[in-house]
Amino acid sequence: MAEEGIHLGAAHLGRIGLHGAARLLTCLQFLPVPLDQAWLLGVALHGSAGGLQDPCVRATKGQAVARCSIRSHASIQTAPHPRRRDALISSPPAPVSGPDDTLEPAASEPPWRQQLRASLGDLPAVRRRRLRSLAPAGAAALQPAAPEGATDARAGAASPPPPSPLLDLASNDYLGLSRDPAVLAAAAAELHASGLGATASRLICGTRPVHLELEQALAAWLGRERVLLFPSGFQANLAAVCALADRHSLVLADRLIHHSLLAGVRASGARLKRFAHNDPADLERLLLSERRARPEAPLLVLCESLYSMEGSTSPLAALASLCARHRVPLLVDEAHALGVLGPGGRGLAHDCSQVAIVSGTFGKAFGSGGAFLAGDSLVGDWLLQSSGAFRYTTALAPPLAAGALAALGRIQADPQAASALLERCGRWRDALEAAGWPRPPGEGPILSVRLGDDAAALAAQERLEAAGLLALAIRPPTVPEGTARLRLVLRTGLPSGTLEKLLVALGPGPRLSPASP
Repeated sequence: MAEEGIHLGAAHLGRIGLHGAARLLTCLQFLPVPLDQAWLLGVALHGSAGGLQDPCVRATKGQAVARCSIRSHASIQTAPHPRRRDALISSPPAPVSGPDDTLEPAASEPPWRQQLRASLGDLPAVRRRRLRSLAPAGAAALQPAAPEGATDARAGAASPPPPSPLLDLASNDYLGLSRDPAVLAAAAAELHASGLGATASRLICGTRPVHLELEQALAAWLGRERVLLFPSGFQANLAAVCALADRHSLVLADRLIHHSLLAGVRASGARLKRFAHNDPADLERLLLSERRARPEAPLLVLCESLYSMEGSTSPLAALASLCARHRVPLLVDEAHALGVLGPGGRGLAHDCSQVAIVSGTFGKAFGSGGAFLAGDSLVGDWLLQSSGAFRYTTALAPPLAAGALAALGRIQADPQAASALLERCGRWRDALEAAGWPRPPGEGPILSVRLGDDAAALAAQERLEAAGLLALAIRPPTVPEGTARLRLVLRTGLPSGTLEKLLVALGPGPRLSPASP
């Protein structure tokens, strides 16, 4: 009778739906069944209901106990299980001989590895990523490592010369502070005083005096009541979204927001709708529509101030005004703007009281590592009390905090560095446009040169490297399909003649190309 019940539940699971599956599993949670039936039950449950987690099957004296759990509805909607059903049912399990057996095929690769291998095989060659070692080589250059297999193993053969250094048009070290002597000295002093790592979370014993000092200095500089530090910008954005949204919320996000913010939406369980990039009118349309449909539903708006791959800057004042009118919190990621844009490098959200949380990082203009969230005292205390991303992680390494604090001092002491950089950015945009290329959007140090095709972007990257310039081809899924591009990043310390070298390597743009109509 038990076997009939299991076959019935497996066969009809697609009809009864997720809630019916939950009720079925409550009844079957610890039901002893033959081993082959337990495997069948696990496959049917997993394959028919994408919301079920992998079944845990244990063997006891020739029988098995099947135990399954159910993911939340939000995770089902936003993060479907990556494995296909056919990958799970293609290989039946090997006989089980003991309670610790894994039920994997005896003489073949496990199904999950088969699926990973198949997914990797589906990637086109132009979409495959690789890691590359580049060592600092002066103020604004990077030295590529010799390619693997480049050394000649024949006796007496001379080794090939190492690759030439490349001028850095790729990193986010906008102000060159990663190798600033004062920043390095501060980090080194803290390294010797506090050690390499914080060794615990902030709420255990990982808070060091330098953490509090940096948080207070940032709060004063940004005009915010409270700042909390995080080990990474990705982690900070997860925490920020989850602090302001939950499974009852709707998040309205700019179509080009960073992946970390999208991951935060998934983690919160909120619904997601996107508005057209930098389009306040489209955001207002969505706000009005949602307010009519669900007047009391919680909303959250997400945007960046300087978009990392597009280079465009947000119409932040208009977005903030809309959010204030509709009484909706606005979260702004200022990772690439801080230190460069806004008054004194304070970002575009400075003096914008309608912004609920500002997210910033130290891995760009500050030349260090780590991140922070800034808001008023209420939001700051809510993050402290509720954010798992803050509480359950080792605190930011003290040397990085000290380096960021010293970098903040340098930014405050020399506001002309950012002004000079922005002037150079304007000249480069003018020159690219005059050479026939579409004018890169925005005004900051990220210049996006669209080429459309993945192969064309990779070919342009190779041409620039042959000319001694490092600029990366950015391809989908980082950017939308059909918008592959070169991402040029300007920084202080580039030698004179760099722009001319770039224009020669790029060649005439599509507007001036002989192939153009």
